[in-house]
Amino acid sequence: MNEPSKRSTVYFEPEVHQALRLKAAYTHRSVSDLVNEAVRSILHEDQEDLAAYADRVNEPTLTYEELLNDLKAHGKI
Repeated sequence: MNEPSKRSTVYFEPEVHQALRLKAAYTHRSVSDLVNEAVRSILHEDQEDLAAYADRVNEPTLTYEELLNDLKAHGKI
C-alpha cells in the first residue's frame, strides 16, 4: 500500500528553478519527479559513503606528523 506523497515548500534560486522547469519540460517529467530523483541520489551517495567508512573503520590511523615523517623517510619530501 503506497503512502500518499508529502508536500513541502522548497525555495530555488531563480536560475536553478528555470533550469529545473526547462529540464522537466524537455524530459516530460514533473519538477517533483526530478527533485525526488536528485534527493534519492544524494541519499544513496551518503549510504555508500557510510558503508565505505564502516569498511575502513578498523584501518590503522596515522597522524599528520607521522605521515610527514614517513614521506621524509622515503624521500618523498
